[in-house]
Amino acid sequence: MSKRDYYEVLGVQKNASKDDIKGAYRKLALKYHPDRNKEPGAEEKFKEISEAYAVLSDDEKRKRYDSYGHVGPEEAFRGSEANFEEVFRDMGGFSSIFEQFFGRGGFGSDLFGFGRRKGRDLVYDMEMTLEDVLRGKKEEVEVPRLEKCGTCGGTGAADGAKPRKCSVCNGRGQTQRVYNQRFFTSVSVEPCRTCQGRGEIIDRPCGACKGTGKERRMKKLKIEVPPGVEDGMAMQLRGEGEESESGIPGDLIVNIRVKPHERFERLENGNLLFRQGVRFTDLALGSEFKIPTLDGSEKLKIQQGTQPDSLIRLKGKGLPRYGATGRGDILVKLDVKVPGRLNDRQKSLLKELEREFDAEEKR
Repeated sequence: MSKRDYYEVLGVQKNASKDDIKGAYRKLALKYHPDRNKEPGAEEKFKEISEAYAVLSDDEKRKRYDSYGHVGPEEAFRGSEANFEEVFRDMGGFSSIFEQFFGRGGFGSDLFGFGRRKGRDLVYDMEMTLEDVLRGKKEEVEVPRLEKCGTCGGTGAADGAKPRKCSVCNGRGQTQRVYNQRFFTSVSVEPCRTCQGRGEIIDRPCGACKGTGKERRMKKLKIEVPPGVEDGMAMQLRGEGEESESGIPGDLIVNIRVKPHERFERLENGNLLFRQGVRFTDLALGSEFKIPTLDGSEKLKIQQGTQPDSLIRLKGKGLPRYGATGRGDILVKLDVKVPGRLNDRQKSLLKELEREFDAEEKR
């Protein structure tokens, strides 16, 4: 299956400058970096744009690509460290970003998944109430994850047996194919089919883990969610996921789910909406109500002559503002309740009041 054109991958023209190429890659890398984007396909997209940038950011490789339309993946990343370091310098440094995703082996075969890679991320959904959002939440959870087998110590071999080095790949876990072209040589790297990329052969597998070297265990973790979080936010606990074959752990992704509240509707900027039912006479004559809050109750005074659907603000009684100081407000919406049935005296009083209003309008 042929690869997409590198210029198309980065969304630039063939005559694009190096600055244009760098800017396009940086924008896409921020969008698809697996630490930021957990959607299916983001990891593969990040690999694709990184390979395109590795070639097009290097004058010699770009010239060869423009002429012959191909550069092998092993060759594409060779000597490209400086170009990537320049792009990611203000994002924590080249090495830290690429080690998280590709492992400490750097470029080459590691980039395509055959070297040191971080393990699988785990996902935990944490349900919270608005009261939890107000105060923050601490919770101890049990997360199932694959860890080293306690019986064989992670070797995958039965007691007394040892894995032997794969003779096909000589323990590297990968094989190479060299293609000699007219003007250059490309190298294709793929997992060893004999040992499935492990570099070892297990003749007598461990009975507990069936030769995988892993077993599923429950691990207790303490999760601390700060006040003011929004529904749909995610927290990342680094190193609390599953370990890869090379021992690099993935992360635990905590998805925040805030339950709807029976009294309050959440608005932006820490504000809450509360609907208070009132009578016509409450608005016309003025009144007082006790309004519930998330941490107690507050008196609400309605001034004489307040209009229907008015909003009255209880300052500082809402939720903490995430990433900012202070709390939002509670907005009390006055919903006028019209009685469905009236007795004769009530009807008479309302008609008398209506006559008073009519007379006043005529004066």
